[in-house]
Amino acid sequence: MSKEKTNFWSKLRFWDSDSEKSKAEEKEAKHWAREWWEALIWAAVVAIILRTFFFGAYRIPTPSMEQTLLTGDFLIVSKMAYGPRTPMTITVPFTEIYLPGVTLPWGRIPGYSEIQRDDIFVFNYPIDTGPISVKTNYIKRAVGMPGDRLEIRDKVLYVNDEPSEKYETLMQNYRVQVRERIRLSPSKVRDLGARILESSNNTHIINMTPDMAVEIETWGEIVSVEPFVLPEEFNSFARGRFNFSRGFNNHDNMSEFTVPYEGQEIELSDDNWHLYQDILERYERNSVQKSGDQFVINGEETNRYTIQQDYYFAMGDNRDDSEDSRYWGFVPDDHVIGKASLIYFSWDGERVMPRFNRILNMIH
Repeated sequence: MSKEKTNFWSKLRFWDSDSEKSKAEEKEAKHWAREWWEALIWAAVVAIILRTFFFGAYRIPTPSMEQTLLTGDFLIVSKMAYGPRTPMTITVPFTEIYLPGVTLPWGRIPGYSEIQRDDIFVFNYPIDTGPISVKTNYIKRAVGMPGDRLEIRDKVLYVNDEPSEKYETLMQNYRVQVRERIRLSPSKVRDLGARILESSNNTHIINMTPDMAVEIETWGEIVSVEPFVLPEEFNSFARGRFNFSRGFNNHDNMSEFTVPYEGQEIELSDDNWHLYQDILERYERNSVQKSGDQFVINGEETNRYTIQQDYYFAMGDNRDDSEDSRYWGFVPDDHVIGKASLIYFSWDGERVMPRFNRILNMIH
C-alpha cells in the first residue's frame, strides 16, 4: 500500500475516533444537564409543598410587636400547628402573581393544635382586597378567642372581666415627668431600649416596657412615671377608614364586646352594626341593605344573623404603635396562616449587623 493511502486511512480512523469521542462527550453533557434539570424541578416541587403545607418564612417589617419581635427578625411559621389551607388560588410559585377571577375550592387540613389565647400567629390582613391567600401577611398576638368578652379600660385589656396577662416584652407609652431645669438624656433612654416620642418642657412621652418604666423611675432626675392614657373623649380612630372603630373613641378605652364565634346568633342594630358590618359583607359575603335599625340580608327582611365561622381579636405587643384589631376588627378563621415558631435570623438595620443573640430563638 502506498504511503499516501496509508496516511489517508490513518486520518480517517483518527477522525472516526475523534467523532465518537465528541458524541460521547455530548451525550454525557446532555445526561448531566437532564439530571440537574430534574433535580431542580424536584427541589422546586418539594419547596412548594413545604411552603404550602408545612412552613413559611416571614420577615418583621415594623415595630408593632416589639420587644417580643424586632424589626428585621426573620421567622419560621408553622402552618401545621393550626392546620394548613389547601391552595385557594392559582399562583406563580414563589411570587405574588395570581390568576385573577379564579378561586379554587379549598379546605383546611387538621393541625396538631388549636389557636390558644396569647399565641403569636400570622394571618392575611382581613380588610385587604383580593383573594384571601394573596392578602398582606400580618403577625400579632391572639388576645381574644371566639366567644371571649373583651374590654379595654385605661390601656388595660380585660378578658372575661379579668385583666389579661402582661408580658415583660409588652411595650406602651408612658408619661415621664422630669425635675425642673433638668434635661433627660436621649442617649441614656435609648441605651435602656426605650424611645422618646414627644417632649414638652419637663414632660416626655416614652415608649417602653414595664421593666424599663420601673428602671427609669429610679433615676434621680425623674419625678414620676405613669401610663399615658388617652382621655375617653379623645378620638384616635380614622372614622372614614375602618368600620369596626366607628363605635369607639380610642384604643385606650373600648367598651365591652364579644368576639364572634361560629353558630352565634346576633341581633343587628344601628348601635352594633360597626362590629358586624365587615363580617356580614366582606368575610361571609352577604348582600346587606340597611335603613336605620332595619336590615335586609340577601333579600330577606331580618335583623337576626348566624355567624358562619370563628373569629379572633389580635393586638400587637407594642400596644401604642400597632394598627391591629382595635382599628379594623376581627380576624376570620379562614384568614389564619400559622403559628410563629422560631427566629432563624435577625438583622439590625440601625447598626447594620446581625443580632446574633436572637438567632434560633423560640417564639413565645
